[in-house]
Amino acid sequence: MAESDQLSGIFSALADPTRRAMLARLAGGEASVTELAEPFEMSLPAISKHLKVLERAGLITRGREAQWRPCRLEAGPLGAAASWLERYRMFWDGSFDRLDDHLRAIQKGKADG
Repeated sequence: MAESDQLSGIFSALADPTRRAMLARLAGGEASVTELAEPFEMSLPAISKHLKVLERAGLITRGREAQWRPCRLEAGPLGAAASWLERYRMFWDGSFDRLDDHLRAIQKGKADG
């Protein structure tokens, strides 16, 4: 899969607050589908759809241990998204620096005026 296609899947999966909450829960360790569903007022089929989106994006894996199907966070794709965002941090930092300079100039002008 091309990087842009992978990133599209990752960012699309992260766009939903329910899926972000599921990932946050999995950051603390593996969990069953039932455990992941507990804080949400939705059906298990709806939870399963969210998990499929996360799985397609490569953000989770689902194992099989007897009757238990644990979900696990896969942090690698999050690293890819973070690396992509990092490319723009210099732009953001520069923009904030220019804004700081501008605000200082305005305040200095008021003090001089």
